[in-house]
Amino acid sequence: MIELSDVAYSYGGAQLFTNLTLALTPGSFQFLTGPSGAGKTTLLKLCYGDLRATAGRVSLFGQDAATMSRDDVAMARRRIGVVHQDCQFLDHLPVAENIALPLQVSQRAAEADGNLDELMAWVGLSGQAQQRPPELSGGERQRAALARAVITSPDVIIADEPTGNVDWEMSQRLLTLLVELNRMGKTVLIATHDMNLIRAAKSQVSAHVLRLKDGRLQAGVAL
Repeated sequence: MIELSDVAYSYGGAQLFTNLTLALTPGSFQFLTGPSGAGKTTLLKLCYGDLRATAGRVSLFGQDAATMSRDDVAMARRRIGVVHQDCQFLDHLPVAENIALPLQVSQRAAEADGNLDELMAWVGLSGQAQQRPPELSGGERQRAALARAVITSPDVIIADEPTGNVDWEMSQRLLTLLVELNRMGKTVLIATHDMNLIRAAKSQVSAHVLRLKDGRLQAGVAL
C-alpha cells in the first residue's frame, strides 16, 4: 500500500534520516516512536505525500511518489486518513460540518447524509454536533479529528501523537476507536511518545513498534 525504500530526507543542508525502509501493509497496526526532533512527523508526511524524499523511493498504492502529479497525490490522499497533532478546524463551522469537509472537498458531499450521524455516534460526539470547535474539550477535539480522518472510508489511518494532549482515560477511548478501525481491515500507523499506550494496544491487537533515532529506523523495539 505505502512503501518507503532506502529513503533519505534532508532540509537546510542537514540530513534528517537516510536508508530508511518501511512498509505499511494491508491490515497492519504499527507504532512509530523516537525522541523529539528525530523526524517522526516528517516520516509521516512522506507516507501521505505531503513531502517528497530527498533520495530513495516512496510508493503510494503502487505509484512512485516522485513522478506523481498534484492530482495523482490528491487521489492517493483520498485513501489515507490523517489525524494531525494540532487538530485544526474551521472555528466558524459546527463540528458536524467540520467532520464532513473531506467529503465536500472530494465532491462526495451526498455521502454525508447517511454516514455522518453514525460516525458522530461512533466517536461519542452526537451531542456536540452543532457546537463550534472552540467549545470542545481536548479529548472531544481529538475524537472529532479522528472522525474527520475516517469519514471518506480510507484504507490507511495515519495519526501523529493523537493522545498527546489528553488524559489516560481519553487516550484509552481513542485507542479503542483505532483498534476497531484496524479490526475492520484498516492499516494504522501511530506516532507516539506514550509507551503505556503501546503496551495497552499490544494487549488488544498485533502491533509492531518502530523506533526512529539518529537517522535510522529500528524495528521490533522492546518495551
